[in-house]
Order: sequence, then C-alpha cells, then structure tokens
Amino acid sequence: MRKRGSLHIGAILLGGLVASVFFAAGCGEQGKKQVTIAVIPKGTAHEFWQTVHAGALQASKDLDVKIEWQGPQTEIQRDLQIEIVENFIAKMVDAIALAPQDADALLPVIKRVNQDKIPLVLFDSDANTEDYVSFVATDNYEGGVKAAQALAELLGNKGKVIVIANEPGSGSTDKREQGFKDAIAKNFPEIEIVDMQYGNSDRARARAVTEDLLTRNPDVDGIFASCEPMTFGAWQALRAQDLAGKKKLVGFDASEKLNEALRAGEINALVLQDPFRMGYLAVSTLVDAMNGKTPDKRIDTGVKVIKTETMDEPENAKLLQPDLSSLDE
Repeated sequence: MRKRGSLHIGAILLGGLVASVFFAAGCGEQGKKQVTIAVIPKGTAHEFWQTVHAGALQASKDLDVKIEWQGPQTEIQRDLQIEIVENFIAKMVDAIALAPQDADALLPVIKRVNQDKIPLVLFDSDANTEDYVSFVATDNYEGGVKAAQALAELLGNKGKVIVIANEPGSGSTDKREQGFKDAIAKNFPEIEIVDMQYGNSDRARARAVTEDLLTRNPDVDGIFASCEPMTFGAWQALRAQDLAGKKKLVGFDASEKLNEALRAGEINALVLQDPFRMGYLAVSTLVDAMNGKTPDKRIDTGVKVIKTETMDEPENAKLLQPDLSSLDE
C-alpha cells in the first residue's frame, strides 16, 4: 500500500541543488533537449527498488530532468543488466546511475560507459573500480555490524546463530554479511555462527535454506538475514515450523509484510536503509556533476536499526513506509 506524504529529503539537500535546478531547467529552454538520465537498479521486483524509483522520480521532477528507469526483474540476471547498460550507451543518454549486480561482472560495461564519457554514478552496490563520479549507498558493512549488535542484545550476548546470505558477488550484501561476521567474532565471543547459506536473492529459496538449517540446527537461537527477500524467506520458514517469535530474527530492509511481522514480534528488528534518499541522490548527484560540480566520491545515505518497540517513532515510520506518491503521478 502506497503512503502519500511529504518529500523525505531535508531542506539542506534541496538548498544545495539550486544550481542544479538552474542547469536542468535551462536544458528545456530555446528548444534544447531535456537531459536524460538512465537509472538502472539491480532488480525491480522488491519494494526496496520501487522506493528507489520513487526517489529518482521525485528528483527528476524537482530538477526538471528526464529519467529512464529500467532494470532486470531479479537480482541474479547479470547478463540482462549488462545488456540494459549497453542499450543506454547506444541511445546516448546524458548520464547513467547504476546499481551493479556484481562487483566484477559489470566492469567491462562500466569501462565502456567511461570511454563514451557518460557521467556515471553507482548506487546501492559498488564495483571494483574507481571510474565513477560518486558512489551513493548505505554503509553496508556498518549495517552488518549494527545487525550483529542488535541480535547480540536480543540473545543476551550468547547463543548460536545462522546467517541467510543473499548472493555471492553482490557488493552491498557481501559487505553486510562480512560486517555481521566480523562484529560477532570481535565483540561477542559467546555467540557462535554455526552456518551461513545463500538464498540467491529469492524468497522461496531463502525459505528452503532456512528450513533446512533449522532442521539441522534445532538449538539455534537467532537468525540474521541480509536483505529483504532473505528476511522474508527466513520469517516464512520460522512460521512454517511454529518458531516465529521463538527464535530471534534480525533482518534487512522493509516491506509491507515485513513491517507487519515486526509489529507482531515475529521479526525482532530490521536494519533499514533509506532507498528513497538513495534514488533521489543518485539522480541529483549526476545533475550536480553535469553542472561542473565535484560531488563527494562516497555519499552515505544512512542505516538504522528499528525494533518492534520503536517502529512508530515518526522518523522510523517514514523509513518503514516511505512516500511512493511520485510513482502514481
């Protein structure tokens, strides 16, 4: 269900974009072509990406630029994402915002973007290159650390846990999983990670993997799931085995169903990004760059742990139910 509300971007950010608005609006004057920015997410199926889309659309309206939003449906279609980038290069778009599905597989096409002198912003997930204007994303390693701290608190700093990981090579979730493992090893010696399995960015696969791990490790106390489909699958596995609310679950990202599970206490905490802000900044940073500005190489969009008892606090509620009204306009 889409929530209508005020734009989730601070006045400071908007104030800093005045010059960008002037540039973008100028492109529409005297018959000049409107700036077109391709925005290519890792996937389009999950609510996270819909919220990124809403943020990008809002930026396009505020700055009078055109965006073309196109990405693979699922986050394991690397060849299709490469083809989408190649098509936008051929169309000679003015700039590209890209969330790479794989930190290495997208490198050749990123090189082509740079050879064609198309300004490039990476968002959500990085790649093993520095050839981009800016990287706009959550500090995913810190998100994993915060997840470890939240789960440890829930477990009283001791117990056995499993990790439902996303997809090998996915830059954002690789860092979350590493941050989680490092924080447990460094700070919580009485917590043991007994297993970690990949759900391949698929809810059904995540559920099957979680059910298998729970069957093989019936004494496990807690679960960390590193993205929305992994969290959903892990939650469904707990429900299927009548363990929801009995085993502690810390997940990543929000959706309508996950929010309901958080309120019911079947999920104990969600580590949330700000995908609306991420989409907005991916577009506005490119406009800044085309205006001759030099954006920061790394723009952190923030990460926050929200628990059942804190989910109704105003700022948390905005993250759990972001403004998607721009998708309807």
